[in-house]
Amino acid sequence: MNDGPRILVVDDEPNIRDLLTTSLRFAGFGVRAVSNGAQTISAVLEDEPDLIILDVMLPDMNGFSVTKRLRSAGYTAPILFLTAKDDTEDKIMGLTVGGDDYVTKPFSLDEIVARIKAILRRTIQDEEDAQIEVGPLRMDQDTHEVYVGEVSVELSPTEFKLLRYLMLNPNRVLSKAQILDHVWEYDFNGDAGIVESYISYLRRKLEQHSETPLIQTKRGFGYMLKVDQKS
Repeated sequence: MNDGPRILVVDDEPNIRDLLTTSLRFAGFGVRAVSNGAQTISAVLEDEPDLIILDVMLPDMNGFSVTKRLRSAGYTAPILFLTAKDDTEDKIMGLTVGGDDYVTKPFSLDEIVARIKAILRRTIQDEEDAQIEVGPLRMDQDTHEVYVGEVSVELSPTEFKLLRYLMLNPNRVLSKAQILDHVWEYDFNGDAGIVESYISYLRRKLEQHSETPLIQTKRGFGYMLKVDQKS
């Protein structure tokens, strides 16, 4: 039995399912494969995989609905979407409901493996400090809890990663390219709309509990988390 990270492959096309299963096992991953949304939810409850490769179009429910159910149930491991549609709106939808990355069919097996490794690498948090505190913001990297002052704020996995990057670089202008590289690690063909959308989501969630704007837009440059830091 393979002792590597456990991957759940979800696709209703047997050829793709078998190809991914064989290739990922060869790459050192433990793999289980299922063909629909209901089986996905059951498999997650049974095995708690380290990552899910999830086809968007499934026979019983789409991948976005599956992801919403899993996130609502507290499943936080990363989800990589597979889709035949190379559409920005679909990508944003997938990331909004809690997905971590997006691959368009037909795909390269080398790309799939590289993306899985990148996602798993960035989900293994640095062991230095579980708590990050910047201005009114407090983040617990172990429990994935975020507070503005004393108010708890619920964030999606991608929003959490974005905020973490901003909090590690307070009062510094970060370009969209830097954010894509550090938060997503792959740039979605340079689609800056992903960053703009997530900054907007995050800004709304944080600033309803803050007296002053926290995330500033620097036109032509990028974004900055503006906070007062006590010396």
